[in-house]
Amino acid sequence: MNYKIDNLQYCNWSRETFEFNRSAGLDAVHVTIVYHEDYNEFLTEIKKWQKLFKDNSDIIFQGWDYRDIEKANKEKKTAIFFGFQNCSPIEDDIKLVEKIHKLGCRFMQLTYNNQSLLATGCYEKIDSGITNFGREVIKEMNRVGVVIDMSHSAEKSTIDAIELSQKPIAITHANPNFWHAAKRNKSSDLLKILSDSGGILGLSLYPHHLKDNTNCTLESFCEMVAKTAEIINIKQIGIGSDLCLQQPDSIVEWMRNGTWSKSTNFGEGTKKKPGFPKQPHWFQDARGFSNIEKGLKKVGFSDEETNGILGNNWYNFYKLI
Repeated sequence: MNYKIDNLQYCNWSRETFEFNRSAGLDAVHVTIVYHEDYNEFLTEIKKWQKLFKDNSDIIFQGWDYRDIEKANKEKKTAIFFGFQNCSPIEDDIKLVEKIHKLGCRFMQLTYNNQSLLATGCYEKIDSGITNFGREVIKEMNRVGVVIDMSHSAEKSTIDAIELSQKPIAITHANPNFWHAAKRNKSSDLLKILSDSGGILGLSLYPHHLKDNTNCTLESFCEMVAKTAEIINIKQIGIGSDLCLQQPDSIVEWMRNGTWSKSTNFGEGTKKKPGFPKQPHWFQDARGFSNIEKGLKKVGFSDEETNGILGNNWYNFYKLI
């Protein structure tokens, strides 16, 4: 069985976006449900999703483990898995790790760009690594089954997390920095360590993470995938598109600054009035998976390898959660 999985989207959710994902044949999508929200605000987001599940029950449902990916494939629906791009919902209370898991959180970044109570983000000048609290949280995440996601984390913190975690970690949405030197794209040395540990990399389609940004070509992207497969095991590469469909530009400022800054000049590709960049023409939405499939085969990937990158590798990773 072949599965298709996009392991990171943060869209302004609507019937249309769910239909795009179904048209693409996506069996599962890991969605960002939290950026900077605290635990109570997370509960509010859960209520919003409960209504979305009810109103769109013919095409989506909440995913809890890998068996829901199988179920979605059989029923021609999309399983939605919750994730956090920051650790803010657990506040400073380790008991909340188990609570967020019971509510469906399956991925949690230890930090989003900046220093958190757990680790250092990729925009900090000094990377002090995983904190004492972070060490305890990693143990608890391993115990209950929340994946450690280091997509927006600095290098030492990411390596620390790999070494401390008893389970493979994920970088759900990033690219190698040999291709494009965005601050949060990852070094070849880090990717080798990730591969050796059994972790997985989700390649991003967000323009700020792409060479030539919006003008990135499909050929360039797929050639990058081929070179990445020389560094990291081909079975540990997937897609985490980081699609942000139909989001207003005001969301970018909130994503980057949270509630800790009044400035608007933080983050990748920033300017006075930050906004969302346009997607490359070959990946306007999830339906672009078909273009990636063609492009991967064109650069020499076999059907098995291509199917792995498009979803089977994530499916196998979900079995480890």
